[in-house]
Amino acid sequence: MAVGQQSRHDRTEESAPELSTDRLLDLFGDEYTRRVFEAVSERPRGGRAVAEAADVSRATAYRRLNDLRDAGLVTSEYHIASDGHHCKQFAASAQHLSISLDGGDIDAAISFGR
Repeated sequence: MAVGQQSRHDRTEESAPELSTDRLLDLFGDEYTRRVFEAVSERPRGGRAVAEAADVSRATAYRRLNDLRDAGLVTSEYHIASDGHHCKQFAASAQHLSISLDGGDIDAAISFGR
């Protein structure tokens, strides 16, 4: 099983970790991970907003966001509000996932944007 990675822009090896098909299927096989990913795919959000949109606890949202970030499927950056407070915003970096079944082999391809 292999994962192909495609990009609209050049990506460095450092920014595109190798992700096995098994790992990818494990991640998206989890209902909470899918809901969290869908929330950040709609628009960048802070952790609390992700939890609300995905209808999961904040602890669950942050665990899944960290898993997705570690896999290179979500990015995070800090934003500073006008009142001086800062919060981390999460955004989906993966835009398309396809799974193919060819000759008894399962392959996945991920397309990244931005």
